[in-house]
Amino acid sequence: MINLDTYKKLNSLKNKINENVQLVAVSKFQSVEAIQSLYNEGHRHFGENYVQELLSKVEVLPKDIHWHFIGHLQTNKVKYIAPFIHLIQGVDSLKLLKEINKEAKKNNTIINCLLQIHIAKEETKFGFNLDEVKELFNVHQLNELQHICIKGVMGMASFVEDEKQVEQEFESLYNVFSFLQKNATSNCSPSIASFGMSGDYELAIECNSNMIRVGSMLFGARKV
Repeated sequence: MINLDTYKKLNSLKNKINENVQLVAVSKFQSVEAIQSLYNEGHRHFGENYVQELLSKVEVLPKDIHWHFIGHLQTNKVKYIAPFIHLIQGVDSLKLLKEINKEAKKNNTIINCLLQIHIAKEETKFGFNLDEVKELFNVHQLNELQHICIKGVMGMASFVEDEKQVEQEFESLYNVFSFLQKNATSNCSPSIASFGMSGDYELAIECNSNMIRVGSMLFGARKV
């Protein structure tokens, strides 16, 4: 059952701090009924990590949901979500960008993407570093990708209790976002800085995040 009191609390918080903060409800492993109940409360942005699970939900849930893909996306799975995806948050390589562009072209659309930036000290995280992002622009590798639009950045901080470390990682991510804003192109119009989850969203908002991804605080423990 959805925790609607928490949902209302989060909405109140984001409106109080920054009315432009977008809440993405992380619905992976959650039931269709739980998602529908949050939808019935007016929420439209949901995040999924696995393509097959997302496809099964898209078939039965309302068509006006804005689906965000927030997991590690394999290139051979892009074709399945290209026709409907609202935002691919975890773009972590030029190879993946090119594949998204190819599938978007086939569907006669433009797919919005966030560059995933590796900010955590944990090696298990995926993503570009700042030098790699700069290289995309320095050698004009993005120019030919006219069926994608880079809308900003996404990142995940280390899972540590050291708040100062997390703050520094968030700041490094926002520095990349600022770089993108200064180097905007026809297919790069940055407006989204997506960072902050259930455990650190308050600090993320203080560090200028305008999109947070919250799952357990809304749905409770994940059901696997």
